[in-house]
Amino acid sequence: MEPGGAQAQRLRDIAAMRRVRDRIDREFAEPLNVEALARGAYMSAGHLSREFRRVYGESPYSYLMTRRIERAMTLLRRGDLGVTEVCFAVGFSSLGTFSTRFTELVGVPPSVYRRDRSRDGAGIPPCLAKRVNRPVRNREARPGGPA
Repeated sequence: MEPGGAQAQRLRDIAAMRRVRDRIDREFAEPLNVEALARGAYMSAGHLSREFRRVYGESPYSYLMTRRIERAMTLLRRGDLGVTEVCFAVGFSSLGTFSTRFTELVGVPPSVYRRDRSRDGAGIPPCLAKRVNRPVRNREARPGGPA
């Protein structure tokens, strides 16, 4: 490969990962898996997973779960849907898996979150509420201590 060829390929891979991430953001409630995402990006599942992790620091599956849980948190705070309805609305097909993933990322089960956080974000502009109410993975730390 020519000297600039490697750089050009890396930029194409980054652009492809951005398209994959945008697809996850748009279609988070649809049945998505790494194989389907890879087919859409015209690459192998292994290559997609490696490149996505390199560019974004987490696997495509992990990113998808975070998007689904973020949306679930929003729906639960609104309080007009039950936990089961929220589970299916954000793309989970199993209430048990939803509850497990939600608890891992948020720290409390969805029913407790719905009960205790229904007023969180009241009066906060949506652009800030998204940042404040973002789920935090175990490996991440919130600035200023636990929330």
